[in-house]
Amino acid sequence: MFNFKCVFYFIPSTGHCVPPARSGHRCVADSNNLYVFGGYNPDFEEAGGSENEDYPLFRELWRFHFATATWQLVRTEGYMPTELASMSAVLHGNNLLVFGGTGIPFGENNGNDVHVCNVHYKRWNLLNCRGKKPNKIYGQAMVIINGYLYVFGGTTGYLYSTDLHRLDLTTREWTHLKPNNAPSDLPEERYRHELAHDGQRIYILGGGTSWTSYPLDKIHAYNLETNYWEDIVTKPHEKIGYPAARRCHSCVQVKDEVFICGGYNGEVILSDLWKINLQTFQWTKLPAVMPEPAYFHCATVTPAGCMYVHGGVVNMSGNRRTGSLYKVWLVVPSLLEMTWEKLLKTFPYLAQLSTLQLLNLGLTHTLIQRLK
Repeated sequence: MFNFKCVFYFIPSTGHCVPPARSGHRCVADSNNLYVFGGYNPDFEEAGGSENEDYPLFRELWRFHFATATWQLVRTEGYMPTELASMSAVLHGNNLLVFGGTGIPFGENNGNDVHVCNVHYKRWNLLNCRGKKPNKIYGQAMVIINGYLYVFGGTTGYLYSTDLHRLDLTTREWTHLKPNNAPSDLPEERYRHELAHDGQRIYILGGGTSWTSYPLDKIHAYNLETNYWEDIVTKPHEKIGYPAARRCHSCVQVKDEVFICGGYNGEVILSDLWKINLQTFQWTKLPAVMPEPAYFHCATVTPAGCMYVHGGVVNMSGNRRTGSLYKVWLVVPSLLEMTWEKLLKTFPYLAQLSTLQLLNLGLTHTLIQRLK
């Protein structure tokens, strides 16, 4: 009998090759793999020492294979971006889209290009776009809705933005959206926030500046149909109230539910996990707690509803980073997912069998693809 508990599980790697500890990186996932791109670590030894030509940044793409719990440094072709901290990343089909970000020194080496890596062919390409591109920024957030890439906020390192841009992924044309609101009705300028959407509205969750973090009792929402920013008043958890204000947190979405975890509120590093429903705007604090508080970490969710959290800054005084990987089921796993996890745990050497042997055991082609 499978007892579903919303709890974080530490994932030990079965191989010797693992990504060094880092922060400011981004990750995405499909059904088979977690992809981790970029990151930063000023500690010379932890960051890979002399082997890392881009120290203290990581100009690399890692892949974690779920079925075998192994990491692999992906050897790619083409031009990988050099802005490797606080960029934005989304997975669109088999394409990893990376926009913006900063290099060293922070704020003086920013980007505003869209780089695309096909994770199957392992090749980077620069997306040639028309129209006026956003400023060179980092710490912005982005989301894809109906074939459009929306980018909001970010910083140059000196100025914080409330700009909203849209890229048509078919025509590759940028548009600077100018909402109908008065300037005083726009969201506060910010970076290291997160975005969610329901198809009609884009919601901003948290974020801030180097001196402040924005609360979550009220959420700004951009209405795609009316071209207005709206203020959404959310409902607090019955006994606990609202989540703490935060920036540099992570956020994933499963249908109408949005989950945030960790982050920094200007005083302490957070380790909590919260959920908000985009139909009722009700906040719920989940029982799962991150094994160690972290900010500037990354998180993503699989199509089946399992969230993976990697890396981040875990100690304020020592500025220490981690390379730990955790997972937490945000929904009750399907019978297929429960059976698949049990099978992999019971028979860890399945991946070493041939396709014919696996077919003879009764595995479907889809499951065999996950193994291989």
